[in-house]
Amino acid sequence: MAMEEEKEERKAEAKPRKHKGKHDKPKPWDDESIDHWKIDKFDPSWNETGMLEVSSFSTLFPQYREKYLQECWPIVKGALKEFGVACELNLVEGCMTVSTTRKTRDPYIIIKARDLIKLLSRSVPAPQAIKILNDEMQCDIIKIGNLVRNKERFVKRRQHLVGPNSSTLKALEILTGCYILVQGNTVAAMGSFKGLKQVRRIVEDCILNKMHPLYHIKILMLKCELAKDPALANENWDRFLPTFKKKNVKQKKVKSKEKKPYTPFPPSQQSSKIDLQLESGEYFLADKKKLAKKWQEKQEKQAEKTAENKRRREEAFIPPEEVKKHGSHSPNADRHDDVSAIALSLKKKVKEFGKKKSAEKIDPQAYIAAVGKLSAKKKI
Repeated sequence: MAMEEEKEERKAEAKPRKHKGKHDKPKPWDDESIDHWKIDKFDPSWNETGMLEVSSFSTLFPQYREKYLQECWPIVKGALKEFGVACELNLVEGCMTVSTTRKTRDPYIIIKARDLIKLLSRSVPAPQAIKILNDEMQCDIIKIGNLVRNKERFVKRRQHLVGPNSSTLKALEILTGCYILVQGNTVAAMGSFKGLKQVRRIVEDCILNKMHPLYHIKILMLKCELAKDPALANENWDRFLPTFKKKNVKQKKVKSKEKKPYTPFPPSQQSSKIDLQLESGEYFLADKKKLAKKWQEKQEKQAEKTAENKRRREEAFIPPEEVKKHGSHSPNADRHDDVSAIALSLKKKVKEFGKKKSAEKIDPQAYIAAVGKLSAKKKI
């Protein structure tokens, strides 16, 4: 028994033990200096044989882009030729086509070429659109036309996204690090994956009226400042960011019409002119009597109208009512009292002046001398 137990132990030791995470062992070719998340630039030596099948994509473009595409097509063709991709501009059908060739080595470049023609059809300038061929650059075309039904409301919200003199759009481009172009029913964006995610959220919130782009700009600015602080790198930033509550403006309440009681029977038909004439007996009158009745009604209406016009004309000649002053005295009596009071005051002043003259000592010689001088001056 002891011998058998020893044999079993030896066999167990000889077998390799299975343990969890056996593939996580350190590899001899791994090094801490290697960045596993880095995307290396494509080397043609990785795919020397090229593509086995031809892949192609085509997209339509609006008529107003035809002239510009004709002018810039040589630049686009030259940029795609470097990667071994063929392109064709069909003006009859109004479409652009890109396809792989025997010289194509990068298998993903055809997807990049597809994005290039999409951006060109959405009014992105050719020099900017060609940047999509770089590995670091990505693009996103956001459809906003079907988010709002009302056309006027859609135009107003799209203008919020652009801002006065494109100031809001420029601020978003700086903060997100993306190129943004608002054109018609779409928004074309170019940049990193992180920036494109932010742009899509801002655009959809603006068009759906969830949050104005200015509030998003404030939040992005705060995030940029917080990212500079290494102490807050691994912390939650929600306590630093502002929370904006949506304020609904009070609208006028629409007066609801009172619902009439439901009746299964339709309303009675309105009586016609002939029916009314039959009821009043006018239908059976002779033609002369009918004309006489009409003429009489016309004369009555004219008389009413003339009386109204005459009354309006005479209104201009009616004098306005005079405002009566409250009090027992008439205006003439008030004037008489004022004159008598002025006369009494003048008499008092004259008496006072006479008393003053009598009290003063007057020198007659000085007075005569002064008069003589005055007469001499007059003679000269």
